[in-house]
Amino acid sequence: MSSEQHSRRGRFAYVGSFTEAGGPGLTAAEVDARTGALTPVHATDAVANPSFLTLSPGADVLYAVSETDEGAAAAFSLADPARPEPLGAPVPVRGEAPTHLVFAGTHLFTANYGSGSVSALPVRRGGVLGAPSAVLPHRGSGPVAGRQQGPHAHAVVPDPSGRLLLAVDLGTDSVWVYALDPATGLPRPHHEVRLRPGTGPRHLVFHPRGDRAYVLNELEPTVTVCRWDATEGSLEPTGETRVLLPGTGTATYPSEPVVSADGRFLWVANRGHDSITTLALDPSGDILGIRASTPCGGHWPRDLTLHPGGRHLYAANERSGDVTWFTIDPDTGIPSPAGSLAVPAASCVIFS
Repeated sequence: MSSEQHSRRGRFAYVGSFTEAGGPGLTAAEVDARTGALTPVHATDAVANPSFLTLSPGADVLYAVSETDEGAAAAFSLADPARPEPLGAPVPVRGEAPTHLVFAGTHLFTANYGSGSVSALPVRRGGVLGAPSAVLPHRGSGPVAGRQQGPHAHAVVPDPSGRLLLAVDLGTDSVWVYALDPATGLPRPHHEVRLRPGTGPRHLVFHPRGDRAYVLNELEPTVTVCRWDATEGSLEPTGETRVLLPGTGTATYPSEPVVSADGRFLWVANRGHDSITTLALDPSGDILGIRASTPCGGHWPRDLTLHPGGRHLYAANERSGDVTWFTIDPDTGIPSPAGSLAVPAASCVIFS
């Protein structure tokens, strides 16, 4: 990597979008660290529906799901971070409609919503993906007709120790915990944590300290607070908090939780209500309550992302086709609108 290319790292955002809904696919944008503004510099539709993105540990390879019925994952070289280039053809994940992916150890893991499973794809030299080494099916259902007739794995998240993997399943109202084999990197089932029936857990994020996890529910606008013990691999639900202010009657489907680096705030994106909720956390990591509800600046915020600098928050508004950004008040945690970028069918934002 040249010194010029190295100096450009950290200045780019990558936006995923649904190509089948008119999105450009994968968009690279320069980031103004002072204002948070995004300026698009390149786009590619080399992969269908790259709805969620993640980076390799060295941030030199970008990975994307292809959220289609067939289901695939794709790798892009970031040798030039302004112009991601495909590293071979997309690799089938042997699961339907993957919605989320993460790099953990030696594998890339996908959560396959349609088939209710987790796939483990080995990562070869140079970041190239291999065919799945394992596909782990979930089993079960929930009480909500039309949404919980079977398992629907929605997210995969490594725990802070890097030894375990948590898969959040909307269809089974549970979090499936997997231990990662230290020799092979492959997951083996550890246990299933049941949450309240009908909540429809969607995504999970850890407190920076690592002993709390926040499970955001989609079918009820709540977040479930859990204690996490990495030694035992145990996740213990301790309570639920609504993410909407009293009196809100709009049908709402929360999408993404984000925790501040100092562990003082939890932000939640709400589709339908089209808002970002700011919740205060106490020193233990438990939720104190809602501090504010801020319009997301668009319609149907599918994703919410915090810039690594901690000053700006970004919402990918799928149905209005834009990415909006906000400046965060460091004292209150409340975001204020700062700008927007048109990206049809936007679904995800990440930063190098």
